[in-house]
Amino acid sequence: MIARLSSGRLHYAWVVGGITFLTLLAAAGTRATPGVLIVPLQSEFGWNRAEISLAVSINLILFGLIGPFAAAFMARFGIRRVVLGALLTIAIGVGLTTVMTQIWQLYLLWGVVVGVGAGCMASVLAAVVANRWFVSHRGLVVGALTAAGATGQLIFLPVLASEVVGHGWRWASLTVAGALLVVTPLVALVMRDRPADVGLRAYGATEADAPAVTGNPVSAALDGLRLGLRSLPFWLLAGSFFICGATTNGLIGTHLIPAAIDHGIAEVTAASLLAVIGVFDIVGTVASGWLTDRFDSRWLLFWYYGLRGLALLLLPFVLGSSFFGLIVFIVFYGLDWVATVPPTVALATQVFGKQKGPVIFGWIFASHQFGAAMAAFAAGALRTWLGDYQVTFISAGLLCLIACGLVIRISRSPAQPVTAPALAEAPAAY
Repeated sequence: MIARLSSGRLHYAWVVGGITFLTLLAAAGTRATPGVLIVPLQSEFGWNRAEISLAVSINLILFGLIGPFAAAFMARFGIRRVVLGALLTIAIGVGLTTVMTQIWQLYLLWGVVVGVGAGCMASVLAAVVANRWFVSHRGLVVGALTAAGATGQLIFLPVLASEVVGHGWRWASLTVAGALLVVTPLVALVMRDRPADVGLRAYGATEADAPAVTGNPVSAALDGLRLGLRSLPFWLLAGSFFICGATTNGLIGTHLIPAAIDHGIAEVTAASLLAVIGVFDIVGTVASGWLTDRFDSRWLLFWYYGLRGLALLLLPFVLGSSFFGLIVFIVFYGLDWVATVPPTVALATQVFGKQKGPVIFGWIFASHQFGAAMAAFAAGALRTWLGDYQVTFISAGLLCLIACGLVIRISRSPAQPVTAPALAEAPAAY
């Protein structure tokens, strides 16, 4: 089957891209689940939102920290092995949450086990696949693969919310675990690690891909971090992506549904609103990939963060009071939910090169998840203390405006090539 596909008129890179899209689609169920579980877990076990949000924060931190190591392990052992291990880990962790009875079990299963597995299914996977399999249309591919998360959100959120209301939150967990197990055989059968495995070059490439990495993947990840820490563009990208995570996964992805419920919106309706954001995000992220192939990524990021900030400043004044205003928020916020990923990946690749770019983007993405974890816990804590989310939403909007100032200062000049063994002694690139 692989031989027939690789010898056909359709380049096998698109097959790999399609399987990656389906895999990220299924994994998006783990991203959609926390928002619909907060209220049911609070009702059944008596845990407050700050306690539940801490589990989400642990998940998001590990989701980010594992990313650069996942990229290094993919370079050393191959995409297929890493993705298969991640899918099985997430499925086991999500499935076991159905029998938990104590808060520490939520921290262990959803926080640690699912967080570690999901870290291998993050935007790092999209960056590795796009950089390894595509030269032409790379930005578009990153955009499409990133949009898989929004598509999964669109599919899962209403379904999970309906199951929570009709059958209980455990059915929602089992649905997510089942979706992960369905795509596992497809990855095992069809995914390939690099174009040379099927006798091809990357799509649009004029020369063969670089040989597989043979070094220690942990050392490679840490070497990438050391290189990044000496580079001003790394700090600017990491700082802006910290704000990106705080204002997407951490705040809206985790707390929009509970905030809507606070304003009298039914849980299924609130989940549907978040899913509609996912519809616009698909359009916005794919368009962002197309734009990234053609325009300056720094200015794209400037406009994305600016529009997001204005939308978040609007949210506390329209939530539960103005249907038209809420629709305006959904459109503007949805269009750039993760539209920031393609230009951020492009800048990381331009500055640090095709080989080191994915690992260093992994560390930038770790910053994204630290921001998400901070916002997930802080929003839950502020809701517990203040009784609403207004201060949180306004603060998030102001952070986005700060991100506008960070991204416009990024230099796109390539970093000085440095071999891995010499990283520790190399001079700073900036």
